[in-house]
Amino acid sequence: MLFSKRGRTAVLAFGLAACGSEPAAQTASSAAPSAPPPAHRLTTVAEGLSTPWSVAFVPDGSLLVTERAGRLRVIRDGRLEPDPVAGVPPVYAEGQGGLFDVALHPGFETNRLVYLAYASGTSEENATRVARARFDGKKLEDLEVIFEASPKKATTAHFGGRLLFLPDATLLVTLGDGFVHREKAQSLEADFGKIVRIRDDGSIPDDNPFVGTDAARPEIYSFGHRNVQGIVRDPRSGRIYAHEHGPKGGDELNLLEPGKNYGWPVITHGRDYSGAIISPYTEKPGMEQPLVYWVPSIAPSGMTLYDGERFPEWRGDLLVSALAGTHVRRIDLEEGAVVGQQELFRDLGARIRDVRTAPDGSLYLLTDGEGGRVIRVDPGA
Repeated sequence: MLFSKRGRTAVLAFGLAACGSEPAAQTASSAAPSAPPPAHRLTTVAEGLSTPWSVAFVPDGSLLVTERAGRLRVIRDGRLEPDPVAGVPPVYAEGQGGLFDVALHPGFETNRLVYLAYASGTSEENATRVARARFDGKKLEDLEVIFEASPKKATTAHFGGRLLFLPDATLLVTLGDGFVHREKAQSLEADFGKIVRIRDDGSIPDDNPFVGTDAARPEIYSFGHRNVQGIVRDPRSGRIYAHEHGPKGGDELNLLEPGKNYGWPVITHGRDYSGAIISPYTEKPGMEQPLVYWVPSIAPSGMTLYDGERFPEWRGDLLVSALAGTHVRRIDLEEGAVVGQQELFRDLGARIRDVRTAPDGSLYLLTDGEGGRVIRVDPGA
C-alpha cells in the first residue's frame, strides 16, 4: 500500500492499490509491500442479527452482543440464545442512534458489572448515555445511568458510543459532534465532539485535564473530534489510539492524549457531503495531527490492538473494521509509528461494524445491517 508521511502523519490512499487500480488520493512515497495475510479460517458463530454493533467476552466463554435496535444477545456454547437479555434500558433507535458498546468492568468476575453505551431520549432531545448493571447470565439487574452527554440535541447522527476501561478502572467514553453542532467540538462547555473520562460509578476523576478550569466540563479528556467509534489501549506501551469518521474524506486515526485538541472542524482533510470546503486548513498550532487519515473515507467503525498468540504476524498492530471500505484495515505499527497498511477479509463482501480480539487470540468480526453475522477468525486454511 502506498503512503506518504508529513511529520508523524501518514497520508494513506484508499485507492485499492492492492487490487490493481490507481490510488484515489495523492501519495509521495512507497513502502515495502505488506506480506500476504496468514492462512485463516472463517466460521459463522451467529447470524440473523439486527445491526450488531459490539461484542464482549464473558469469562465463562459466552459472548455478549449488542443489536443497535436495543437488544443485548448472548452467544453461549456456540449458539445464539433465542431470547434477548432482560433489563436493557430504553434506547432511542432512530437514524444512527441505538444501543452501541458493551464492556465488562475489570472486576467483572467479582462484581458482575456490565456497562452499556446507548442513545437515549426523543427526536427533540437525545444524548449518549452510559449505564451499568449486574448480569446474572440471563438478565440485567440494579441498572443505573452513570453518565449522560450534555447538552441534549435534536439530531439523529454522531453519537460516538465506544467504551474503554483504563488500568485504574476509569472509563473513557467516546462521543460525537451531533452533526449540526460541529463548531461545539471546540468548546469546552459542551460534550459535543469529545472523549470523556469518568470513574466506574460515573463520578469525575480529580486528575482529568480540565478539572478546575473555568467554563469547562470536568469530564472532558480530549476535544476537537467528529464522531469517535473506535478506541483501544496498547497494554505494552500504554498508548491510546482512537479513530473517528471524517465527513467526505478525512477519517482519522489519532494517538490520544489528555487535554489535547484534535482540530475538528477547524482543521480537516475532508469536505462537506455537498463538496463544499469545511476548512481550508489541514494543520494549525495547538491542534494535533492524525497518525493516519483516509481520503476517500473507509468509514472506520470498531478497532482492536492485536496482542494474541494465534496470529503472531499481527502482534502489536491495530485492526480497524470498515463500513464503506468493507474490510478490516491492518495498521502496521513499529514503536508507535505507522509503517504500512493492509486490507483483510474483503472477500466477505460486507460492511464490518466491529473487530475484537478474543481471550484465546482468535478474532471476532461483526457484519453490519439486518441479517448481521458474528464471525470467528482462526488460523488455518
